[in-house]
Amino acid sequence: MADHARDEEFYTRDRPAHPTLAEDRPRGTAPKAPAKHRGPWVTVAIVAVLVLLVVLGIALFP
Repeated sequence: MADHARDEEFYTRDRPAHPTLAEDRPRGTAPKAPAKHRGPWVTVAIVAVLVLLVVLGIALFP
């Protein structure tokens, strides 16, 4: 029992008077605008460019 009292005293020594913090991202609010998703052709184009770069890299620097 005595150890428990000393633990409480130790941990409350440096604690501020009101230890609760304001929430940095309040919950329950709706997003301002819906997220914009890229179309499937943009994704296909990015993948095609990456594959082309790899193939050209292998072909030019064997």
